[in-house]
Amino acid sequence: MHASISPPKRPRRRLTIILVSLAVIVSVLAGLQRWQLNEFAITPGSATNVTPLVAVKGLTSAHHGDRVLLVDVYLQQLSMLQYLTFHLQSHVEFIPGSWLTSPGVPTSELTAQGYQEMADSKTAATVAAFQALGWHIPSTPNGAVITEVLGDSTANAAGLGVEDRITAVNGHAVRSSCDAIAALHSLAPNSTVHLGITHQYFSDTGILRVGRAHVVSLQTQTVPEGSGGPSGCPGVKGPERSFLGMGLEDGVSYTFPAKVSVDTTDIGGPSAGLAMTLAIINALSKTSITGHHLIATTGTIDPSGAVGDVGGVAEKAVAVGQSGAKYFFVPRAELAAAKSAGVAGLHIIPVTSLGQVLRYLQSIGGSIPVPITPPTKPYFSPVTP
Repeated sequence: MHASISPPKRPRRRLTIILVSLAVIVSVLAGLQRWQLNEFAITPGSATNVTPLVAVKGLTSAHHGDRVLLVDVYLQQLSMLQYLTFHLQSHVEFIPGSWLTSPGVPTSELTAQGYQEMADSKTAATVAAFQALGWHIPSTPNGAVITEVLGDSTANAAGLGVEDRITAVNGHAVRSSCDAIAALHSLAPNSTVHLGITHQYFSDTGILRVGRAHVVSLQTQTVPEGSGGPSGCPGVKGPERSFLGMGLEDGVSYTFPAKVSVDTTDIGGPSAGLAMTLAIINALSKTSITGHHLIATTGTIDPSGAVGDVGGVAEKAVAVGQSGAKYFFVPRAELAAAKSAGVAGLHIIPVTSLGQVLRYLQSIGGSIPVPITPPTKPYFSPVTP
């Protein structure tokens, strides 16, 4: 006997329920991914040999086959989904966006600020390197450079941005940040100000571009509650009466005996300063200053050779361990953070100055820095740091 048997209904309902459940999950995950937080994650980056990134034009240089590692980290703004999944990973440091910018400054400025810090770091590294080799580097103040702009400010509305250089206020020349602050300090709210500006900005990959000089006119604002403290500038007394909504640093130009460039495409921040300094010294030295050891460093540098604190050192130590380097120079204040990564066999050396680094390298076989080309006037300096 032949019989027609209908397919069972219950499995089809189960399949429908499963498909609906999957659709709900996908929708929830997509929503979590779109939910952007003001929270950032620092994770281990890469350890890059900076010595082949250094180019010198105008003086004899040498390649000693040395490797000085520039160690970076990845800084990423998190979605809610990433925030949840990153907590399942090791070697992740979470920081709020408020730690990365001043109050009122949007995190959208972070990229430009990072490139600005890198540009400043390259300049300081070049100065410190030449001075370590006995050269004197003349400098000239050339204005006040904008480091940040508040989102709700007349400066932002006027189109001013990170790296723009102020050269005059109301027709008076500005040579430093304190010159600009002194000219603006006592102005009443709603005063009209004419700023002489040289437009400067960074490309998407961090290349500095210099645009035209022009005048920008804007009005001062009432000082926000909780702001307007002492300026810190000599001769400028009392709290400011109004403000434009921007941060400033001194603009300085240096006269170098040669053109030194370091290719740091797509890398921002100041923490490669020490690595770049050592790589430049090595390129201009007769012999290897590292003793041909593979070394890694992190730390800011200033023109005098002082090494400053940085962030993400534990995550950088992980990257150093993966690179095979046995020596890792870190700012003294970051020693505990570097050790917390628990990288076996890694010698972590805390330092506060370039001189300390060079002396340690000599203790493991590196040479005293001796310039291939001796300093000549007007760059000769009888004192070597």
